[in-house]
Amino acid sequence: MNYRHAFHAGNHADVLKHLLLCRLFALLARKEAPYAYLDSHAGVGLYDLTGDQASRTGEWREGIGLLWQEQHVPAALDSYLEVIRAMNPDGLLRHYPGSPELARLQSREQDRLQLNEKHPEDGRLLKENMDADPRVAVHLGEGWHVPRALLPTREKRAVLLIDPPFEKADELERCVTALNEAIGRMRQTIVVVWYPIKDERQLRRFYRDMEKSAAPKLLRAELFVHPADDAQRLNGSGLLISNPPWGLEEELRELLPWLAERLAQSKGSWRLDWLIAE
Repeated sequence: MNYRHAFHAGNHADVLKHLLLCRLFALLARKEAPYAYLDSHAGVGLYDLTGDQASRTGEWREGIGLLWQEQHVPAALDSYLEVIRAMNPDGLLRHYPGSPELARLQSREQDRLQLNEKHPEDGRLLKENMDADPRVAVHLGEGWHVPRALLPTREKRAVLLIDPPFEKADELERCVTALNEAIGRMRQTIVVVWYPIKDERQLRRFYRDMEKSAAPKLLRAELFVHPADDAQRLNGSGLLISNPPWGLEEELRELLPWLAERLAQSKGSWRLDWLIAE
């Protein structure tokens, strides 16, 4: 994949990932107790869809660009779309939030963010973008070290997003290791692992490894915009969620068919099941 993230900002994979994060934040906010949000590969936090990198691919046009036009959407999409509309008050879609900005805007005064970005330039921009919020700490280290460096948190609840660039062949394996480290250090952590759907053979091995992981329970949510029959393209993306809060599975069962229909590029489909049942 062509990483840095600005090339892919707002595409169908971002929509799935960011929509799920928004639902997690909403469900966690049902209780007053604070939570910590940790992001292992955070990016810069804010993206200009008319900028050089996003314009070169135009991937956002088949992601958030399609939902931006929708008049009637499921209620569970509201909090996600409200953030984006607030960032584009003139009605023209230009600014798009990365996961750090979504987390910052949707978390509460008592919640705390720990963001990590290894890329020097992206790390500098992330610091600039988050500098005004005292609840946010930005780290410039290796993303794979985040679970053992930042867990357990002083908050009793934590969400960890593991969203690597997948530039190297071993990154699916490293996702399994990172999840195991996170659960080992703080068992109740909600770990969200994003992954691209390309090579089905690699993914089958990844699923088997995740089924043997330390997660107490593990929900799989996948959105396909093409049939999974071409390892050279991004056919879709998936999320594995350890310790998902009550209500998330039901919401995803409503949202995924709707997204598959709206975001399909050739043939859309979806999958929602448990790799580790409770």
